[in-house]
Amino acid sequence: MKKILGLIILTIVLLFAIWYTTVYFATYSEGVRSGELIKFSKKGVVFKTWEGEISQGISGAQIFSFSVEDKNENVIQKLEEFQGRYVKLKYKERFATISWLGDTKYFVIDVEEDESPHFRK
Repeated sequence: MKKILGLIILTIVLLFAIWYTTVYFATYSEGVRSGELIKFSKKGVVFKTWEGEISQGISGAQIFSFSVEDKNENVIQKLEEFQGRYVKLKYKERFATISWLGDTKYFVIDVEEDESPHFRK
């Protein structure tokens, strides 16, 4: 009976490890999105994660929500600095969300300030 219970527990742990490895390291898609950075904050009760939003339209109808991992300190610092400005985000999309890393499947890996197409000089 102990052997069967041990095998069941080992199987569950292995399946979780395979799932986590796939979700964390495999990238579903990569891309770039631009918009006005309207929100960036660290939130959560049990797991504190960095979450943000950019508005991709004039009316704010198209909102792109994203997360940033704690290890990307340079990106976090830039996003705090660029609050309210037009930015270009480079991101990777994962297959699923992982609650201790972020609320979304989209994780920003680089950010740069950009010129707004609405207010060109």
